[in-house]
Amino acid sequence: MVKGKVTIGKVLIFILLLVLGLAAILPLYWMVATAIQHPTLTMQFPPEWIPSNPTLNNFRSFFTRPHVWNWTLNSIVVATSVTVLQVFLAALAGYTFAKKRFFGDQFLFWLYVGSMMVPDQVTLIPLYLLMSKLGFLDSYKGLILPGLAGPFGVFLMKQHMSTLPSELLDAARIDGCGEWGIFQRVVLPLSKPGIAVLAIFTFVGQWNAFIWPLIVTSSSAMRTLPVGLALLQEEVPMQFALLMAGATYAAIPMVIVFLSFQRYFLEGVTVGALKG
Repeated sequence: MVKGKVTIGKVLIFILLLVLGLAAILPLYWMVATAIQHPTLTMQFPPEWIPSNPTLNNFRSFFTRPHVWNWTLNSIVVATSVTVLQVFLAALAGYTFAKKRFFGDQFLFWLYVGSMMVPDQVTLIPLYLLMSKLGFLDSYKGLILPGLAGPFGVFLMKQHMSTLPSELLDAARIDGCGEWGIFQRVVLPLSKPGIAVLAIFTFVGQWNAFIWPLIVTSSSAMRTLPVGLALLQEEVPMQFALLMAGATYAAIPMVIVFLSFQRYFLEGVTVGALKG
């Protein structure tokens, strides 16, 4: 058999992956195509798959809406703050659970990770009451603080840091490096793939968050972009071109973040696959 010979099975797999890829891209393409169409053409049938007269007027109309820039700033502040702080705290906790041994460490780890099985809807009311008692409603504190402790992040960083050779940490200790120095100079640089994966998941999750920002904020100036777009849909119903322009604008940061960390992301999702 000739090495690399094309078989019917490979062709079928290629066709299947191509179909699945097109199915995944089609909604994004239709969103962008609708955003650059004339508003009167969005309801026509059959639809115009390739806009004949593309226009940017829908984006201009969107950016003239009140509070759009406030929504954007709020989403950037919240998503960036939660991502940076959660990654840092998850890395600290993951390093502790992966490389330190103390009484009840495994019990505490699995107890904390097990909290992922509790639906978010169960904690909404207690969390809202807590934010109300602290006076954090309709503020950045109320939007950011509940997202800092993520059991998934701790689990991911612990699993990733468990693959790091303990000999490197021992060598750093012999050279006189303290625990903070080991964490900062040895563990974090070697954990870039895991950090990138967690950063992408956290940023995308916080950027798309809807229920909690909707509950904890009351003023239009403190809304995040997803909440603002949902309220805009109520203000301008049936204006799909305008809404798709807003959705396209909201998707741009997620695409930039993924492309920026793509190399580390691919390394992170395969970590441990070749171990042993």
